[in-house]
Amino acid sequence: MSTKSATESALSMPPASSALDEETARAELYGLLAALYYAPPEPELLAQLRVAVTEAPAAGGFLEEPWRELVGVARELDDEALRLEYNALFGGIGKPEVYLYGSHFLSGFLNEKPLARLRTDLTRLGLARDETMSETEDHFAYACEVMRFLIAGDNVEVANLTNQKAFFADHVQPWVNQMCEAITAHHKARFYARLATFTQAFISVEAQGFDMLD
Repeated sequence: MSTKSATESALSMPPASSALDEETARAELYGLLAALYYAPPEPELLAQLRVAVTEAPAAGGFLEEPWRELVGVARELDDEALRLEYNALFGGIGKPEVYLYGSHFLSGFLNEKPLARLRTDLTRLGLARDETMSETEDHFAYACEVMRFLIAGDNVEVANLTNQKAFFADHVQPWVNQMCEAITAHHKARFYARLATFTQAFISVEAQGFDMLD
């Protein structure tokens, strides 16, 4: 995945003063989520997160409070604590405490029909998993990367609102709230509980935006 530039921009939380700015911000937030869910955060990323702007351009923005809480808990915990929390929740040998895979939430099992359907749709979009990556395509970080590509990609025949809406409806919206609820309910989750709350808020905003296209 290539999330560094998107992450850096997302952490600045720039005003969405135009439709182009808003689309850029959406893509960057998907990139940030991909980086935070894929692996324990790198020290550079955490350093940026701890100094991120927490006030929205307009007071009362729907994402403002969950974003402030996420940044706040990142400031409270050190890098090692966050690494240990990630590994306690999502890592380890064998079954993780919390799954980050769509197939688990949609079918109750890994590598099942939801993953096969996802791979079919990715092929249709001309996308494929990098063989150097260890996770399957139904990992939430990959879903975020696909959404970022569909928003910010250069090929408008693929990267367009129609494909964004379809991919979101088929492969993101049906299961992400369940994942987030499992994270927030876990007794070991502090930073990731706040991240899950922010993720739910962001996905809710995305869902409302796509609904307005109907």
